[in-house]
Amino acid sequence: MKKQMTLCIVRRGDEVLLGMKKCGFGAGRWNGFGGKLNADEAVEQAARREMKEEAGIELIDLEKVGVIDFEFQGKVGILEVNIFRSTDFSGEPVESEEMKPQWFDLDEIPFAQMWPDDIHWFPLFLAGKKFTGRFLFGEGEGNTIVEQELNEVKVL
Repeated sequence: MKKQMTLCIVRRGDEVLLGMKKCGFGAGRWNGFGGKLNADEAVEQAARREMKEEAGIELIDLEKVGVIDFEFQGKVGILEVNIFRSTDFSGEPVESEEMKPQWFDLDEIPFAQMWPDDIHWFPLFLAGKKFTGRFLFGEGEGNTIVEQELNEVKVL
């Protein structure tokens, strides 16, 4: 069974906005902003809502750039993560209960403190490409990639 999720990364010139996850799944890692869809909520609506809740900003533009399926050994189900890019927003990022936002220069992205799959698809994201993929993580905290597939696509 697939569970749809969102992930949005804001790019501003030579910087990206990431958030330090403070609690729950992925705590202690830098990541984009996103999460689960509410009932009867479209994927794009969920991405906009999550960004507002987690970083306090309103997205003006939003482009879907990727879809990656994540599986974890020993756990049932697949997380289908819809990845979005935004380059225009209103407001200033503010810390929330769940996330602490911070701007990073493109050459200082903290991959060592992110999910291990990010280093594989982030270059496609930064190059303005669209992509699909699948990552299978080993048992434990999701620190080991057992299988991976990543493809650049023209259309999502």
